[in-house]
Amino acid sequence: MTQKIKKIDEEALAEAYNRALALEKSGHFGAAAAAYREVLEIDPEDHGGAAVRLASMGRGETPLKASDAYVATLFDQHADVFDNVLVDQLHYCVPLLVRQRIQALGLGPFKRVLDLGCGTGLTGGALRDMAEDITGVDLSENMVEIAHEKDLYETLYVAEAVDFLDDNDDEPFDLIAATDVLPYIGALEPLFFGAVDNMVPGGLLIFSSESLPDETPAGQGFAVGPHQRFAHSETYLRERLAATGFEIVDITDITVRMEEGEPIAGQLVIARFKP
Repeated sequence: MTQKIKKIDEEALAEAYNRALALEKSGHFGAAAAAYREVLEIDPEDHGGAAVRLASMGRGETPLKASDAYVATLFDQHADVFDNVLVDQLHYCVPLLVRQRIQALGLGPFKRVLDLGCGTGLTGGALRDMAEDITGVDLSENMVEIAHEKDLYETLYVAEAVDFLDDNDDEPFDLIAATDVLPYIGALEPLFFGAVDNMVPGGLLIFSSESLPDETPAGQGFAVGPHQRFAHSETYLRERLAATGFEIVDITDITVRMEEGEPIAGQLVIARFKP
């Protein structure tokens, strides 16, 4: 069966998206929301992240995750300057915090490590001397190319994290790391169940997330914040981990990054798979 692919009107898309951004920036949120809906009609795959922008303004339903097209586009565009912007400007040091917590808790070394959302290899570099074999996975082809040049990974894949976990039939891992992945995923059951399917019994899952206060309206476990990233409540993280077969080893409050000069609060979570 041949599937007809709709050609995107790039000019109309750019006009609607730029108009939406300008309206949002000037505080005209109702008109901005209407423009973002135009964007989604032109580009249903949502390369520009209109759905998360609508949610961040409180003008649309919170999606279960950011669209794959948006995440791939976002990181492909920033791949060349990613390390400089994230580390030097946004003071992102989660990979080093991962290493410090692993050492402080006396965990490792590890035979097989999976680095989900590996990006340019920051976490792979932080864990390289703790692992015999590291596999990296990222949705951005440009990011994976840079990671490949650093020669940190035995294997690299261009894939969405949950899709990779669903399709992978290689040997299971004794550590799965997901740093800066949860800000692009709302509902975490698919990720956690996928991790379980790819881990040895007693294997570790370590991830960072941005903090959502537990006292949110209607007890939401996750929401899109003002910077178009997902935040999760600690209660939600604990519940979803327990429901998918994990026990908490450690939760540490951290600063995930800086944003417009303000620290973004988060958690660093280590959980053990107990079948």
